Amino acid sequence: RTHCNPQGYLSSCHLGDGDLHFAVKDTLDVKGLPTRAGSRALENAPAATRNAAVIEALLAADCVLIGKTVLHELAYGVTGINHWAGTPVNPRYPALIPGGSSSGSATAVASESVEFSIGTDTGGSVRMPAACCAIVGLKPGFGRISREGVMPAASSLDCVGFFTRDLTMMEQVLTRLGFPESDEPESSVPALLAGVARADIDALIARRLETHGVHAHRAQLPLLDAAHNAALHIIGDENARAFAELANHTDVSSDVRMRITLGGDITAAQLAQAEDVRLRFSAAVDALLERHGVLLLPALPDLPPSLEEARDPLCVINLTRLLRPFNLSGHPALVLPIGEIDERPVALQLVGRKGHERTLLYHARRFMSER
Repeated sequence: RTHCNPQGYLSSCHLGDGDLHFAVKDTLDVKGLPTRAGSRALENAPAATRNAAVIEALLAADCVLIGKTVLHELAYGVTGINHWAGTPVNPRYPALIPGGSSSGSATAVASESVEFSIGTDTGGSVRMPAACCAIVGLKPGFGRISREGVMPAASSLDCVGFFTRDLTMMEQVLTRLGFPESDEPESSVPALLAGVARADIDALIARRLETHGVHAHRAQLPLLDAAHNAALHIIGDENARAFAELANHTDVSSDVRMRITLGGDITAAQLAQAEDVRLRFSAAVDALLERHGVLLLPALPDLPPSLEEARDPLCVINLTRLLRPFNLSGHPALVLPIGEIDERPVALQLVGRKGHERTLLYHARRFMSER
């Protein structure tokens, strides 16, 4: 079917045998189903002839795929609102956006329809909806999960990532995909980026750290905003190339068409500058993690907006300001819910050394009820 149900499903299937059920964002190929990426322009896309590599790996590891999920059209937006395929309902906060672009994958997990789900994260597209839906979202380090069979085919920022309701299930997903065991627990003091979000968000995180006896060293990343802007230039250029044939397609929503068109105007000089920032920011994050093992910061600089508030583009333009930089640098990043302000969720982001996803889970446990 074309339109999603409230849990975010676009189409149902039953592939594989096992004990863990999962759903997958409709930018990944599933054999026998079209890959439409939430776009009416791709409504008549042919059925895929094979599964994406990560789906094959999970099916071989005794997992069961039960359906594909809706997303922000062409995975190019942060709200998760989709007027053609339908906007999935945020199960825990129905008045708020589900977050994008992997909206349906997040809501399928938050609604307890599946144990875990797959999304993709080019500029926060797993971590943003995880924060909005108050669940756990992991963006592995760049290249750690095969992107074979993932749309768009070429990207220097995009990572296949996962949603779960708790850390134990995230551990199981990583185990079934063959991620190595964690190092010995980090003995160093975490680095905390404060003053990068609303004051009440920073205060909530500080209270959570104190409650759990976590002593953190306050740190700075002066290139954080520059990294966000650099990543915007790179994704704009890469998506303009990937979706050039859809730039003037009237079945593509106007906001997405505009982003594709603007991406085509990014200059070689801007891209060269963005790549320079990528090198310098990545080195700065590496240096900080070498000393502290893990970096802590808010997932979002503001509270998730309501569906009504999200009608104003200015309300959402900077929501990925603390997420997108780590697509540029390629470090693994995990978000998890840690509280509420004004009945809206607040999430903590943990960033780790490349190749150390499981160490992030070790650190995250002290912030959740699991022990």
